Amino acid sequence: MDQAASSVLVTGGAGFIGSHLADALVASGHRVVVLDDLSTGKRQRVPPAARFVEGDLRTFDLGRLLNEERVAAVFHHAAQIDVRKSVEDPVFDAEVNVLGTIRLARASVAAGVRQLLFASSGGAIYGDPVGFAAGEDHPMNPVSPYGAAKLAAEKYLQCLAHGTPLTVTLLRYANVYGPRQDGSGEAGVVGIWMNRLLAGKDAVIYGDGKQSRDFVFVGDVVAANLVALKAHAAGVFNVGTGIETTVNELYAHVAAACGAAGSARYEAGKPGEQRRSVLDVARARAALGFSAEVTLPEGLRRTAAWFRDPASRAL
Repeated sequence: MDQAASSVLVTGGAGFIGSHLADALVASGHRVVVLDDLSTGKRQRVPPAARFVEGDLRTFDLGRLLNEERVAAVFHHAAQIDVRKSVEDPVFDAEVNVLGTIRLARASVAAGVRQLLFASSGGAIYGDPVGFAAGEDHPMNPVSPYGAAKLAAEKYLQCLAHGTPLTVTLLRYANVYGPRQDGSGEAGVVGIWMNRLLAGKDAVIYGDGKQSRDFVFVGDVVAANLVALKAHAAGVFNVGTGIETTVNELYAHVAAACGAAGSARYEAGKPGEQRRSVLDVARARAALGFSAEVTLPEGLRRTAAWFRDPASRAL
């Protein structure tokens, strides 16, 4: 494949993280193709310089697209992302997150794609961490179908690429937040709360609020993808901050970013959610030179500014 004439493909590139990644890839000079079924993504989020293709990962002719566009690298972000929905409908979750990934992996190998970078889930795959933080070699104990599907997808990618020229890069994200977040998925709580608080409504915390997560800004996640592409790095890398934040602490930060003084309302916890999640990020720092740079208060300030701006919200 002629690298000078090649493209990069972003599946799910009209979504929250994928659209930010597509923007950054265009800005870096790449020819970008976005594949999205628009079930949750928005067409207007795709950068004008990128080619947009509407299609479902489970049924679309992936091989034809990869060959026509001479795709050298695939960033796989198309997914069913809601932990709670995976509990309610684990079959659909597996169809998208496992079978869709298998189809993409096979098509990528057949088309001679050089690197596939997979948006996995650090929190959902590890389960509650043993010790303070979960490193890449931590036991895999997912407590939701979503986590089980992400783990299965990782293993399928590795075995289908084994013995081929395809490099597989598994990026296990912490809880990603930032502009364009639509309130879906576990980390979508930031978007849900900001929507309500900025409208003068109350916000709900499910459970006692002492459950914890590692919250990472979307711009840092994009940066991790770019450095992993440049390094052509194979293997597994956690992408997070290494900082544990309780939901109660997160609410205090979100309320401050929104200028809201009221307390949250507490309701019963939801099934399929783990108690703790924080990632050990030493490997990405050592192997890729990547460290998250945006602090939680600063990231939430940028996110709240986006939620306040009607022009930005249109994207």
